Amino acid sequence: MKIAHAVYNEKHKKILPHPLKEHLQGVANMAEKFAESFSNADWGMAAGLLHDLGKGSAEFQEFICKVTGFEVQGVIGDAPSRGPNHSSHGAVWANKNMAGVGKVLAYLIAGHHAGLPDWHNEIGGGGCLSNRLTDGEVGKLPKLASGWVGKTTKHLIFPKTIPCEGGINTETFHLWVRMLFSCLVDADFLDTEKFMDRGKHDCRTNQTSISQLQAKFDAYMTALGPRVETTKVNTLRQEILQDCLEAAELPPGFFSLTVPTGGGKTLSGMAFALKHAIRYDKNRIIVVIPYTSIIEQTAEEYKKIFGEENVLEHHSSLDPDKETTEARLASENWDASIIVTTNVQLFESLFAAKTSKCRKLHNIVNSVIICDEAQMLPPEYLQPILSSMQGLVDYFKVSIVLCTATQPVLTGEIGSSLTKFTAIPPDKVREIIKKPDLLGQNMQRVVVDNVGKYEDWERLAGDLATYSQVLCVVNTRKDCLDLHALMPEGSILLSANLCGEHRSTIIANMKIALKNNKPVRVISTQLVEAGVDIDFPVVYRAMAGFDSIAQAAGRCNREGKLKKDGKKIKGQVMVFHPPKPAPPGFLRKGADAGAELLRIAPEGCKNLSADIFQRYFEIFYGNGVTSFDQKNIQSLLGKDARQQEFQFRTAARKFKLIDDQNQVTMVVWHQGKKTSGQQLIGQLKKNGPSRKLFRKLQRFTVTVPERKFLDVKESMMEEIHGIWCQAVDYAYDETLGFVGLDMNPNDGAICI
Repeated sequence: MKIAHAVYNEKHKKILPHPLKEHLQGVANMAEKFAESFSNADWGMAAGLLHDLGKGSAEFQEFICKVTGFEVQGVIGDAPSRGPNHSSHGAVWANKNMAGVGKVLAYLIAGHHAGLPDWHNEIGGGGCLSNRLTDGEVGKLPKLASGWVGKTTKHLIFPKTIPCEGGINTETFHLWVRMLFSCLVDADFLDTEKFMDRGKHDCRTNQTSISQLQAKFDAYMTALGPRVETTKVNTLRQEILQDCLEAAELPPGFFSLTVPTGGGKTLSGMAFALKHAIRYDKNRIIVVIPYTSIIEQTAEEYKKIFGEENVLEHHSSLDPDKETTEARLASENWDASIIVTTNVQLFESLFAAKTSKCRKLHNIVNSVIICDEAQMLPPEYLQPILSSMQGLVDYFKVSIVLCTATQPVLTGEIGSSLTKFTAIPPDKVREIIKKPDLLGQNMQRVVVDNVGKYEDWERLAGDLATYSQVLCVVNTRKDCLDLHALMPEGSILLSANLCGEHRSTIIANMKIALKNNKPVRVISTQLVEAGVDIDFPVVYRAMAGFDSIAQAAGRCNREGKLKKDGKKIKGQVMVFHPPKPAPPGFLRKGADAGAELLRIAPEGCKNLSADIFQRYFEIFYGNGVTSFDQKNIQSLLGKDARQQEFQFRTAARKFKLIDDQNQVTMVVWHQGKKTSGQQLIGQLKKNGPSRKLFRKLQRFTVTVPERKFLDVKESMMEEIHGIWCQAVDYAYDETLGFVGLDMNPNDGAICI
């Protein structure tokens, strides 16, 4: 009997084998089921049957017996550190014997452990697929008995279905290959887990149906009704909700939800998604948010409605793929009904090569994606991002809602003559709000004034101190620290120097103080501008892109209750030029475009008129963006698609929304309400990593530039199971957050 795995069974007190034939069939059946969701079940079946063909070699069987201790025909001895190649055999066989389809299968099978390969290697080396399929490399592989190959492939049915039923364009073909890869690697992982760790496999919860979640949502909204004060803003929120419910009946595809900040789009967007999912039999709802630092409030609100067990909060503060083998237990495959995640997680996964990141992709098929704060999609990757979005909608049964208060220009031709490309066709995007311009006018609660330049922080601090309740948003963590140091005692600092648990506590206390009319002065980075529900009478904003200015304005007079002498008045939003300009790059270019817009259209900016945002993005995309595909991702994945020659690994390496190669995530000692980072670090030391512990640790993490981290690594940090943890008490301050750094405003990681 040939085996795929072997494990010690406590019940039987012996090592039990996982028959290879059983594993191949199990993976094939599961991959077939997954790929059926986009009408290519036969491709999933073929990939599953062939993926471990190489494990049938005598060399691999000897290795697996030694490494597991399972004895076959007396084979025992020291286990080698690494087993013989077994992932190339199926790829070679498919490429040689399955003309027309074998090359695609070769990518999947060759990459099912190490990740999707490049077709050719641009920088030397022999790991590319074209090299692995050559006669010279094939000759080096362990030999397979012809009888074993014949039995394994005897009932193999060649895939006959065309990609996604109606065929797929060359621009999206790479995404289809990656979806098939996801089906294979998730099936392989789950079938192996079922044998190796049945307890863990059985602990995987059954997914709650969308209908059950709809019932929870309806109950929450019904209970909320009597508690909602009758105000103009709340009346408008109810109209927005009604528009969302009516639009949910429209056929799947692209939607835009243009709602001014404070319009309740978190709940209304979910109402649309639930009803649309039930109407068109969608499997899950994925809410995508720009930054990890602002994900907490949205996830928390949904958990209150649906229950913590029904909301998967998944972001990249602690990426298991970068940790030890044990730490990878914390990885997720998005087998949940509601997922709250980040732009980084979603879009880097759509362009990933590694198995750990690709594994979740097939569970995106037939879903509803709410892309919150769509104006924050990074311009330098906008072309490949919009291409992948169109692929999901056109070929993978996904409905996408572009949800924002400041709708960017994402349809038609975008950019200047040098950078222009065709984005989403205008006729494909349907606006959910019936009269968005009128809604914007009716929800206007602030006046935006350009108050000029502050030559130093001292003068700005003096002006801010004259208000009892004021929010000031600056462009970098360093600016935030410098200005906060000059503010009156008791002033609050908010930045990504504070861990998520700390920020959540501060924001909750802030809300109480604001409600009770207590003094609240806050100096914050831009993390406060999205997903943070707070209401100040006065907001100062350092010069930035006008979308950011509008987001800051959404924290001012949010409920429209501001009064003076018994009469309702508008909130004040003061835009100023700070002593230091925004950091170079897109923040600087956004600030320049914002300043230009304030110069040429001061009245429209003052009143946040509906057309002002389109004008801003036209200026920004026309003058501030030198390329919408800065790393040539489209060329790497689409140029030779007809020849099925993709540079998967190179594209994945280049597609980095946040350059994680230059940042370090660490766990800090902050004392939370229920536990502290220090206590969790102690559990990590004692028990090692686990899924549950990883989820808790994420709330106590801070990310910093690598070169600054190196300065404090030896004196303040310790590494535990591949995770950097605070080791001394003075590294984290309960007001300022992580204080071990002299932040440089040009560090890319410090803006929020």
